[in-house]
Amino acid sequence: MRREPDYFGDQELTLVYIAKRLKEALRLEKLLTDAGLDYLVEPDRYRGGIIFQTERVGAFFYVAPGSNDITKELMRRGGFKPHEAASF
Repeated sequence: MRREPDYFGDQELTLVYIAKRLKEALRLEKLLTDAGLDYLVEPDRYRGGIIFQTERVGAFFYVAPGSNDITKELMRRGGFKPHEAASF
């Protein structure tokens, strides 16, 4: 279920997906809501494009750490590729 930031309190939320299109964001919201998972969606900026990089706005989906694994598995089964943190 979509929640407001204060619902999660001081928890460090995990970014699980960046939706680049509204249709994509709505489909993921339905998937997570139907599964009864709590999540946060916030608009934020990301860089996109290969040759001509531009700054764009997307829907950033976050979950509490305890829901991270089950959320990512559900997303994979639903046809989404979960966000993976970059390691350097």
